[in-house]
Amino acid sequence: MARWIILLRGVNVSGKNKVPMAEWKAGLAALGHTNIVTLQNSGNAALDAEKDQETLTGEIAGMIKERFGLEIPVYAIEQEALRELLTHAPAWWGREDKAIYDNLIFLLPPHTAEELEEALGAPHPELEWVRPCGDAVFWSFDRQKYQKTNWWPRTAQEPAREWITIRTAGTVRKLAAL
Repeated sequence: MARWIILLRGVNVSGKNKVPMAEWKAGLAALGHTNIVTLQNSGNAALDAEKDQETLTGEIAGMIKERFGLEIPVYAIEQEALRELLTHAPAWWGREDKAIYDNLIFLLPPHTAEELEEALGAPHPELEWVRPCGDAVFWSFDRQKYQKTNWWPRTAQEPAREWITIRTAGTVRKLAAL
């Protein structure tokens, strides 16, 4: 049995795509998953399952459509793979510097970091830092100058917004520990 981290893209944002966490957890349990823990109100969950990534994301997406009437992209990563990913974090990512906002961008299959970089263009060399690692991208930027970064506005635009889900360094670390 594997421990999986599940991320939903775009739920409970500004009153859109409402997925109450108690119902989300109940839906995961109804699929037969065990040891379910949810984190925050954005569709983060950890659970135990005997399924591969494609089967797991497909059944969860189906449950969300049936239970909540939403077509929400689902990202799943084995907890051990997430922990391994974090060992490759660049030195500038995830520090306690409050002036910098650290994120991990997860790419929904079949998209790649190369596609994302092509869609978003080069990061602003003085305001943001980027390092691809597998199907994720470490991304940090100057918190006070985020509107001047190259990537910030583009992550919310087509086509990139359909390919990604983003979590802060703090959230990712909590998920890796669940």
